[in-house]
Amino acid sequence: MATCEVCGNDYWMAFEVRAVSGDTHTFDCFECAIHKMAPICEHCQIKIVGHGVEVSGRFFCGAHCARAVEGAQGAEIRDAVGARPA
Repeated sequence: MATCEVCGNDYWMAFEVRAVSGDTHTFDCFECAIHKMAPICEHCQIKIVGHGVEVSGRFFCGAHCARAVEGAQGAEIRDAVGARPA
């Protein structure tokens, strides 16, 4: 069995997530994985579970928050997969 690094639960169905950085994390559920690894929207402070958007190296949960913070570049963002400022 493996122990979840967030909640400490020792669970036979725990799983590992390998990050791009090379770090390996162990969790007992997706909720704990999200709590530990999901980025936070720089405008509304929620965990970004879906695609989200990135503008100038900053992460937002969606186009509305990007537009609220990022001015001209944010104004170009639309909620669609692959949408990026020019």
